[in-house]
Amino acid sequence: MKKLFGLLMIAGMMSFVACGPSAEELAKKAADSAKVADSIAQVKADSVAKVAAIEQAKTDSVNAATATQQKADSIANAAKKPAKPVKKGKK
Repeated sequence: MKKLFGLLMIAGMMSFVACGPSAEELAKKAADSAKVADSIAQVKADSVAKVAAIEQAKTDSVNAATATQQKADSIANAAKKPAKPVKKGKK
């Protein structure tokens, strides 16, 4: 009976070992994990580039609006000032 019990124990342990992933499956899983990590890194890099482009566009827009406003203010100020009379010199 002890031999039968020992034989069943060994058979049970062997079945647990046989159920585990093979070396090929482990390598494939590692390769898939590397691909996923590369994809995530690429998405992060693209996101950073897009955010930088959006920030640059905002800055350019604000600068253009400021320049336009300064032009408009300059024209308005010039229109408010009375024209200086032209002095005629002696002939």
